[in-house]
Amino acid sequence: MGREAPQQRRDHLFGLVRQMTGPGSQGESQSQGEIQAQAEVAYLCKIAELSRASYYRWREPKASLREDADLRDQIQKLSLQRRFEGYRRITQRLRNLGLVVNAKRVLRLMKDDNLLALRKKPFVPRTTDSRHPFPIAANLIKGLTPTGINQIWVADITYVRLGEAHVYLAVVLDAYSRKVVGWALKDYLDARLPLAALDMAIAERNPPPGLIHHSDRGLQYACAEYAARLARRQIQRSMSRPGNPYENAKAESFMKTLKSEEVDGRIYIDQDEARSQIGQFLEEVYNADRLHSALGYKSPVDFERALPTHVNPRPNLTAKLSPN
Repeated sequence: MGREAPQQRRDHLFGLVRQMTGPGSQGESQSQGEIQAQAEVAYLCKIAELSRASYYRWREPKASLREDADLRDQIQKLSLQRRFEGYRRITQRLRNLGLVVNAKRVLRLMKDDNLLALRKKPFVPRTTDSRHPFPIAANLIKGLTPTGINQIWVADITYVRLGEAHVYLAVVLDAYSRKVVGWALKDYLDARLPLAALDMAIAERNPPPGLIHHSDRGLQYACAEYAARLARRQIQRSMSRPGNPYENAKAESFMKTLKSEEVDGRIYIDQDEARSQIGQFLEEVYNADRLHSALGYKSPVDFERALPTHVNPRPNLTAKLSPN
């Protein structure tokens, strides 16, 4: 017998298992009786060629068909609104709506309804040229964990395909809250691109002296103009070692999310449409709505809103920064 057995026969066998297992004999402690009952259940299920987990699920009170249908309806609405969110984030959104629901149950229902998140590997062209004569900054964030906002910013550049051309997107993220604090989209790849993103971040955050700005070793971040802009604001420069993307993991993780949830599968007509659509995603979806597991399933905006007014101005020398 197994999963293909008729339901009535399964119910009959499970009923026999329940009759033959029960509390331990008199004089045993409750824990001893439970251990003995569990062993007996395992033995009898093995003989009957039935799953022990299925037996325990059979014993639990069954959700009503109406309740299951209502939950499916909620899952479908959330999944269709957010095609790229997995079952964990959908579970959290259901809990935010006041529902008491198990993540495994959500996963099962999403599998049944073919609502699992859509993912595909993005095309990543070369946007970093580290062959240049400019000085390279040391990696200052190795071993650091931020304890508040405006302690560590991470920056990166990526490629965006248009209908018949391409543009480049530069971003600056706060490593503590994962919030995109600055971004710029242009059809050129020189220093003006990341400088525009940096200027937006500075204007929005007005960071205190001592902030660490971390990036790769690309020409755009190493050039004299970019270094001067950071120095003017007393921002410390930090750069990854060559061939080690994990040292800028938060920026890399963000770019992967951007490509899979917004850019991939789209064809923007021109630069203006790309700027409008990507800007809407960054501000209204990623910053304000998308749930981040590393933030306790909060959006960056909600996470920052809940922060205390006064925080430690310096990051801790603890574990390496998480890419999540």
